[in-house]
Amino acid sequence: MIKAVALLRSTVAVRERAGWLLARARDGGSAEFAVDDARLDSAAEEVAAVTRIRYPSLEIPYHSRWRHFEAGGVDRRRVLDARLGPADAAERARAQIDLALVSVLLDAGAGPAWSYREPGTGLVLTRSEGLGVASFHAFVAGLFSSDPARPLQVDAAALRRLDATELALAFQVGSGNPLVGLDGRVALLRRLGDALVEAEAVYGSKGRPGGLFDHALRQRGAMSDGHASRLDAHDLLVTLLETLASVWTTGNVLGGQPLGDCWRHDAVPGAGVSAGWVPFHKLSQWLCYSLLEPFAWAGHPVAGLEALTGLPEYRNGGLLIDCGVLRPKDARFAARPRAVDELFVVEWRALTVALLDELAPRVRQALGVPPDRMPLACVLEGGTWAAGRALARRLRDGLPPVTIVSDGTVF
Repeated sequence: MIKAVALLRSTVAVRERAGWLLARARDGGSAEFAVDDARLDSAAEEVAAVTRIRYPSLEIPYHSRWRHFEAGGVDRRRVLDARLGPADAAERARAQIDLALVSVLLDAGAGPAWSYREPGTGLVLTRSEGLGVASFHAFVAGLFSSDPARPLQVDAAALRRLDATELALAFQVGSGNPLVGLDGRVALLRRLGDALVEAEAVYGSKGRPGGLFDHALRQRGAMSDGHASRLDAHDLLVTLLETLASVWTTGNVLGGQPLGDCWRHDAVPGAGVSAGWVPFHKLSQWLCYSLLEPFAWAGHPVAGLEALTGLPEYRNGGLLIDCGVLRPKDARFAARPRAVDELFVVEWRALTVALLDELAPRVRQALGVPPDRMPLACVLEGGTWAAGRALARRLRDGLPPVTIVSDGTVF
């Protein structure tokens, strides 16, 4: 059972099982989707065109929460650095990890009716950018710290006592400005506080997410044996999945262990009791992508990025439907909201993961950029997510092709 859970917490399983469902769909075995491979090249051209507009120099950063902190052309990292003052590189990294972790967990879909007006700049931001900037200001104001003398941190005590009124105020939520899943977000952050306390060996006695920085460096040192060692992206992800497993309340459990963003699809093979499960770990991988830069800025770059997968959310998945690569077999597929555990959604997400791996080299070829200059993390940023949003704006006033019922913890 322990081996099965560990397998389902690996991106090897994410890719293998997504790939199996893609092969099945190509063979006509899916009742939900047909795959039109002839549309892959035109989808890649769509992504390449958006990438050229967004990053004309083709110097593309990682797909990361830090891009949302730059919304409106404002360098909020510089604002945070100024607030941190003379803090050393390690403490800056801890604060950046604190901010990124909480902000990513607050990043599930905001809904079409919510917006955030930024104090100072007056910028009105929506969706992911609005959530990112709102969480940035909540962090800077000390909402997630229990120590008034140290507002620029996140700790378990503050998270465990957070209430919906406080978060609603910070995110400017009201009857005329509703945020999808507000209560779910608060409950998620409270559970995060509990998880940080339980994993003291990683997050320290105060349950601070930034403790991950020190833990990762200790682990690297312990494994080096005097030889050159590296911080590895998959190791970082596994640490997040193991220590934060109790945060997720999807109800998906194996041997008493919560699986999080991992869903049943009985057609999927696998070893032993892992059969029939399709893992994604979307928010955890999004978090891992968003921690790459704090480690690098502190002088400790993370290697092995190719182990991480594309993110199976409604922008990347929407791109594939809107470009015609994926064709739902039910013409009324968008007629009703879908639950995240429905086979339609599980397959959509799995096919998205597998097809992003096939789309990435086509995008690189269209742009004339080699893989070492444009890993998947940059293809996503350039990229697939933005192209999915652009198509949704063009076709449906920004709405995704499928509405997912969300409590604010998966999408």
